[in-house]
Amino acid sequence: MLVVDDQASFRSIARRVMAADGFVVVGEAADGAAAIRACGALRPDVVLLDVQLQDTDGFAVADVLAAGVHPPAIVLVSSRSRADYGSRIEDCGACGFIAKSDLSGDAVRRLLPGPGGTSRSGS
Repeated sequence: MLVVDDQASFRSIARRVMAADGFVVVGEAADGAAAIRACGALRPDVVLLDVQLQDTDGFAVADVLAAGVHPPAIVLVSSRSRADYGSRIEDCGACGFIAKSDLSGDAVRRLLPGPGGTSRSGS
């Protein structure tokens, strides 16, 4: 998993929560450009991606990542409500959305494609 958020404090919390719930966090990125570079170098299976970044928004980053040869599963996160983003979540190639306050390994797993998860849903 790659954790992408412009706030170091959230990246740290997300890393601890995800690691405690069995995810291997291979890296972090603080902005969209760094996220794209890190995905190319680290090839994570999952990217936990903040919607609001300093240099761009998570939707634009998700579009780039989803168009790759081996795209990761992308889970968008935000302190705002899912309803604030409408269909943009589904349109960008992400497999779902989680409010930052609801972040857990189980919440991420429910969004992942494959056994135990469903694609294109949100919480």
